[in-house]
Amino acid sequence: MSRARRWLGLGAVGALSALLALGASTVFWSRSTSGVHADPAPTASRTQEALDAAQNLSLAFEQVASTIRPSVVSINSTKRVHNRQGQMGDMPFREFFGDDWYQRFFGPGRDFEARGLGTGVIIGSDGTILTNNHVVDGADEVTVQLADETKFTAKVVGTDPKTDLAVLRIDAKNLQPAKLGDSEALKIGEWVLAAGNPFGLTASISAGIVSAKGRNDVGVADYTDFIQTDAAINPGNSGGPLVNLRGEVVGINTAIYTQTGGYMGIGFAIPMNMAKTIMTSLIQEGRVVRGWLGVQIQNLDEDLAKSFRYEGTDGVLVSQVMPRTPASQAGMQDEDIITRFGGKKVGNVTELRTLVAATRPGTSAEVEVWRDGRNKTLRVKVDEQESAESERPHAEPASLDLGLSVRTLTPERARRAGLEEETDGVLVTEVEPLSAASKAGLREGDIILSVQGKPVTTVEAFDAAIAKADLDSGARLAVRRGNGKQILVLKSERNAPRG
Repeated sequence: MSRARRWLGLGAVGALSALLALGASTVFWSRSTSGVHADPAPTASRTQEALDAAQNLSLAFEQVASTIRPSVVSINSTKRVHNRQGQMGDMPFREFFGDDWYQRFFGPGRDFEARGLGTGVIIGSDGTILTNNHVVDGADEVTVQLADETKFTAKVVGTDPKTDLAVLRIDAKNLQPAKLGDSEALKIGEWVLAAGNPFGLTASISAGIVSAKGRNDVGVADYTDFIQTDAAINPGNSGGPLVNLRGEVVGINTAIYTQTGGYMGIGFAIPMNMAKTIMTSLIQEGRVVRGWLGVQIQNLDEDLAKSFRYEGTDGVLVSQVMPRTPASQAGMQDEDIITRFGGKKVGNVTELRTLVAATRPGTSAEVEVWRDGRNKTLRVKVDEQESAESERPHAEPASLDLGLSVRTLTPERARRAGLEEETDGVLVTEVEPLSAASKAGLREGDIILSVQGKPVTTVEAFDAAIAKADLDSGARLAVRRGNGKQILVLKSERNAPRG
């Protein structure tokens, strides 16, 4: 895997040997009012009962392993990386001799392939597979190997970096999808098994218990509500299933806490209930739709809480309510303390962000806040948060080489840009120095309203209009800048002489 903090895998269980040792023991200890004393050696029937209990647990593990293994796949990702000469900064004496000297003696930069290994779980008979985003992030090719060792090239259906989940699909038949369970029903102390390919050791199984639930702020993803387990998880297990004793997938193994790069008894899995929501959104809509309030928030500490005459540090302080947002329209104010959202208690920033994100846009939710020494209930209509895909800058067709990146102007971007009225157009997010766009006078933050007199309201419309324009002669752009409007001419430099 590409990120050192995300290593996943399996381990062994000492529980069976402990039970066997207990059953075979010749002395049983008990506590009475008079102190601790040794009971007589167990009878043959008591020994057999202990052995039967251990055997039943072993059979349960065997059954779960047999059930889940056909649904577990190995994922290999390949990314082509260009090793440019400028990446040789760590080489000794480079600052004295320069890049030319190193290129002469060591040769130019060469392309190479970076490979990654992870795990996935089949969740649909149509070849749909669930895994971690970091297993396939940036990959040029993804290969899936089934339990019977047949291999398929996978298509990435969708990814969500904010929860570190990804959905793949392969063209295969006779697949055995895993049964998905209810992660909310998990109990702390409950037995669970982890399945995957630690260090490339395919179809490995380990067991442990649920150590904790609702873990967040572990630095793995933006939206977290992790299940903590002591089932051994190592590099190569990323994206594999965490399974209960009924053979149901209750989590997707994602990360471990480690100081060595390997298993240290603390692993984290994305709850299956959260994963199902993300997976469904990626499959049906190709992106993840999340709720949004429009507030800046921070965690409370004791001093902050006391300054508001608020007991405890559970809750989230609203440091700023953005104008023309769901929060402002609901009457939320700066320095409110959000204590409950949608009927659920809020403990910290991560919990609130996760609850809001999981709320369908357009849905109304009750928000309880602490204001001026008393509780107040507001009703907010949640809006849609921009997806990771929509946040990604969209560059113009590369062949035009205009040095310009634009995004569709959504209502949220308009608010962020400080626009007081609705405006249609595309927002300029980047202008490269000395580029055609720069020479035309375009600046970051400009809003392009039209090309050659034709309004453009989306990136696609802008691309199409630019493609039709005679850029050698120049395309006329109507641009809004601040409260004013300018007309600029954008000319291509593709015919410019090269030095």
